Amino acid sequence: MPFDPASYEFAPTSGPVDIRANTVLPARRENIELRTDDGLTLVGELALPAEGEPKASLVTLHPLPTHGGFMDSHVFRKASFRLPALAGIAVVRFNTRGTSSPRGTSEGGFEEGIGERADVEAAVRFATERGLPRRWLVGWSFGTELALKYGALPPVEPQIEGAVLLSPPLHRAGEEDLARWASSGKPLTVLVPEHDDYLRPAEARERFAAVPQAKVIGVDGAKHLWVGEKFVERVLSETVATVTSGTPGEGTGLPTSWEGPIALAAG
Repeated sequence: MPFDPASYEFAPTSGPVDIRANTVLPARRENIELRTDDGLTLVGELALPAEGEPKASLVTLHPLPTHGGFMDSHVFRKASFRLPALAGIAVVRFNTRGTSSPRGTSEGGFEEGIGERADVEAAVRFATERGLPRRWLVGWSFGTELALKYGALPPVEPQIEGAVLLSPPLHRAGEEDLARWASSGKPLTVLVPEHDDYLRPAEARERFAAVPQAKVIGVDGAKHLWVGEKFVERVLSETVATVTSGTPGEGTGLPTSWEGPIALAAG
């Protein structure tokens, strides 16, 4: 059976508690299905603020599925746990074609980032049709390649505000893709770990100089997978600053404690 996000059991707290890796904050959560133009059904989840309308919306694109990436990759899972409550932001997560998670398995098979164009389009179309406001792509590793290759092309480009890139390898995405982003004028915030396995801050600044509106932020001490709560907090804070018209790289950060009902996630 696919995981049902309504199964989280929330309990009151007696005062502020630290937000841990498995802390789930209140939100309206539902399993979703996306239908691609080439006839596949992709599985995912939508998390909305528990009350009121979202201020902005994230459409997340996960790391490489052939190397363990999926919609539950930890940064995106924690984004769905925290950001609806802490920042009033909607989070769309989904498995690209052929990818599995506790939510289920998306139809199709891995297509080296080519067929996945239809997956990106389906996710943005879903967010648009649901009326989610101020839609941003947030890609991580392989997901940054999808954002760069397809985010500045129609039909996606007119429907998004811009993109946040986490650990971009710039393997599949090249000069033509960067040029399209430059021409679009859409903002890019690029978070690059100091100790990344593929692209480090100095080289990233050189490569992304082709996109004048790109803001490259090197993160001291971080690695490609952003392991460690302080790095997750940094990623989420910079993402929120970007999509809520803050100043990336100069944000004050998100709260690290919560007073109110919480649930605990397995795993």
